[in-house]
Amino acid sequence: MKKLFLLITLLSSFAASAQMVTPERKRYMRPKKDEECALVLNVTKNTDEDSQKDASMTRVAYRPYTELVTALNAMREMNRWADSTYQRRFKNLPPGGELQVTMYRRGAQNADPSALSLKASTKDGKEVFTQTLTAGTGRFWNQDQYKSERVIPFVKVDAPQPLTLIITDAKLKQDFEYVINAQ
Repeated sequence: MKKLFLLITLLSSFAASAQMVTPERKRYMRPKKDEECALVLNVTKNTDEDSQKDASMTRVAYRPYTELVTALNAMREMNRWADSTYQRRFKNLPPGGELQVTMYRRGAQNADPSALSLKASTKDGKEVFTQTLTAGTGRFWNQDQYKSERVIPFVKVDAPQPLTLIITDAKLKQDFEYVINAQ
């Protein structure tokens, strides 16, 4: 009887530990160009279908400095800003551009961006950028999914080069990998 009880306890602990392990995300054979941002390549499979299935999609968009300046100049013409307003906004532009991180999760409490940490490194493995996002909640997106967005300044690189960006989700215990063609 004790052996049976011990065996059942052992099997249930194995089953519980197997449920806690989340599978690693599938990867593309070749990085796939993101349809929203031409400078970002998806390495891990991270599509709308995944989002519908397990509510775990994370997207990244990169806007280089030159694109930010172009957008600011267009806004200046459209809004007829004073020079002081333009200069203030121009000074606030991040010199390396900016990253927009968007996450889709099931439930507002799961769309907290503070669970995400970002790490960018060069081809030779030199780390150039690390950041943990600020806390917040998501807003309702569709069905039972919530969306949370953060725009963060990105690091300036010396020469245009591809950077590997890994976003680690502490709640899902999964990594999302991207290649960013930094300019």
